[in-house]
Amino acid sequence: MNPADWVDTATIPPRPLPPTVEAALAYLAEVLGHPVYAHWTLARVKRRYGSLAEAKAAQPAVLKLLLAHDAAVEYWERGRLRTVPAAQAPSPEAVLARVLHTHRRRFQRAAAPTATTLKATSAPAAPGPWLADQDARTLAWLARVGRFAQPQAATNTLGATDDAQALALFLRDRAARSAHTRRAYGAELRRLMAWCEARQLGPLSDLSRQHLLAYRHALQHGDDRGNTVAPGNRPLAEATRSRALAVVASCYRFWYNTGYLHANPAAGLSAGSRARAGFTPTRWLPPALMAACDAWCAIPVPDGADALVARRQRAIWALFRYAGVRLAELAWSAEAGLPRLEAETLGRWTLYVRGKGDKRRAIPLPAACVAIVRAYRLARGLPAEPPPHEALPLIHGNKGEALQAAGLYRELKTLLAAVAAGLADNDPAQALLLRKASPHWLRHYLPFPTMSGDTDERPRKSKDCRF
Repeated sequence: MNPADWVDTATIPPRPLPPTVEAALAYLAEVLGHPVYAHWTLARVKRRYGSLAEAKAAQPAVLKLLLAHDAAVEYWERGRLRTVPAAQAPSPEAVLARVLHTHRRRFQRAAAPTATTLKATSAPAAPGPWLADQDARTLAWLARVGRFAQPQAATNTLGATDDAQALALFLRDRAARSAHTRRAYGAELRRLMAWCEARQLGPLSDLSRQHLLAYRHALQHGDDRGNTVAPGNRPLAEATRSRALAVVASCYRFWYNTGYLHANPAAGLSAGSRARAGFTPTRWLPPALMAACDAWCAIPVPDGADALVARRQRAIWALFRYAGVRLAELAWSAEAGLPRLEAETLGRWTLYVRGKGDKRRAIPLPAACVAIVRAYRLARGLPAEPPPHEALPLIHGNKGEALQAAGLYRELKTLLAAVAAGLADNDPAQALLLRKASPHWLRHYLPFPTMSGDTDERPRKSKDCRF
């Protein structure tokens, strides 16, 4: 038998057994945790143990047989270790075959490739949205195989034959459910590829640990695009560095776990980045600024041509402020008909949005938010209470049917800038903080109901998130 035809499927990645019978038996003894086959002579006993007393204590059965025979054999059979004279022992090949049969769920024989399997493994993986958008030069750079790639079909459970296919399968597995995740992953992968091209490295499956550590150093010192730091090229922010290293580490870990790589050079690559041990947010508006924005929205809106625009800004603020929605969740989707308002009873509204993973989420709105959105609806000429199954965009646009993510962001930033302008003379530091705020900051600050029915305003921690 050829031990290399057998694969240990319990390891990550799966690996073939050593090519010789002796090495395979030693490997099985190591991974199974008990002796499998050992051939003993008096000379080997002397080399192994320091004294006869030590040998007698460790191998009494072996020494007893060696007094009458030239050699003895220990071998594993049916869950126990047997010791017999060498002349009566089974061959090493027979012992190896028995142990492999006993553990047949773990050790499996690699099937010989057929015409069907060869056709399936040679077929290129679906490029996916991200790879389909790349130019021919980038695809040619990716369509290679490095020294850490594992071409054996028995151990390469991913089934990829080059980096382009492996990358397509990684993005399909980790980023297929969210266009935003796919875009973020793609940006970080392009960053790594640009760094490799500037130093004539690659492909990705050829990068060593030293290369990836040098890439991490480049991110920290701002030279991730070229060989030297250009004047004015500042180091990346800590959050950006953490995201970049996390994407790279995730890609290599996926390749290693699925058998495309026989080593993981990115193990622990992102361990030195910012730890997320706590739940306390670092970007949120203090209560004084939240109250200032609420007071600004409470100012009566004069009638005129800009009244609808002003009420729209206030409605956008109220939805971000009280519902804690993401920017993409408030953008209108005609296919899903979301976001959508639904009035259960008078004054009790629920906002339905499409969240991460295309999951439909229901968010109850407090009375303060309902009052502002109701005024905006009346200004649009809509009923004060949303009728059942209403299929209109929640926030209207100036040129199109609905205001999308970019327009929502712009309107909220305009409102924050207007409030900041009123604070600039008395408190310039708070005004600067308000100008830096974004819709995501408001997800860290939500009203919580109290026993009295009022609300308790406090910064929301991530573990308090209900959405």
